[in-house]
Amino acid sequence: MLEYDFIQRAIIAGIIIAILASFSGFFIVLKRYSLIGETLSHASLVGVAVGIVSSFSPLYMAVLFALAFSFIIEYLKLKYDLYSDSILSIILSGALAFAVIIVSVGGGFNNSLYNYLFGSILAVDIDDLILMGIVGIISFILLLFNANRFYFIAYDEEVAKVSGLNVVFLNFLLVGIVSIVISISISVVGSLLIGALLVIPVNSALLFRLGFLKTILLSLFFSTISVISGIVLSYYISIPSGASIVLSVIFIFIVSLILNRK
Repeated sequence: MLEYDFIQRAIIAGIIIAILASFSGFFIVLKRYSLIGETLSHASLVGVAVGIVSSFSPLYMAVLFALAFSFIIEYLKLKYDLYSDSILSIILSGALAFAVIIVSVGGGFNNSLYNYLFGSILAVDIDDLILMGIVGIISFILLLFNANRFYFIAYDEEVAKVSGLNVVFLNFLLVGIVSIVISISISVVGSLLIGALLVIPVNSALLFRLGFLKTILLSLFFSTISVISGIVLSYYISIPSGASIVLSVIFIFIVSLILNRK
């Protein structure tokens, strides 16, 4: 299996995605903002649709649209007296509607869009891998440098404001990082499934009730194992990589539930 270049690229991309998704997802879960994964994945799908129709790189367009929608979400939450889940639901529905319209106008559903919906190890080329590597390194450094600040805000945003943290900027930074992580992940995991990779490994790790650092490391481990095993299953059983990755991470969650039952 490993002698094939596309499998090597998929595994490298998968490991990058696993690390970034679980690391950023930790703070999203603590903020009770889990629905943002599904919302921004639909926003990425708009970018993919625009990319396919206009012949631009779908991955680059996915990054652009996800980033734009993430800032819109945070702006609406900041400026208007709306519940976070309401904003996310509105953006999620609107983004999906836009994607469907763009695809319909551009000539209908095709295999490329299917790959971005459900994930495909064949969809990752060398240019995508380079983009993932560059963006992944930058995103990881930003997450690592601001980890304590993000944790403080997730724990108590009001106290974080009083203590002098620039909460508004940090919230925009976090959703921006999450949007980029999601958009570069959809070629492997799929836009309809990336939310699971963002949330489930973190919840599995939280069940063990470890400290801050150990929980993050355990989440990284769960996510990485899920991605690798999912890619292997996808290759040998001939199923979409995104679906097999999500099944792997759900299996780990079920095992974690059993191990930590009271």
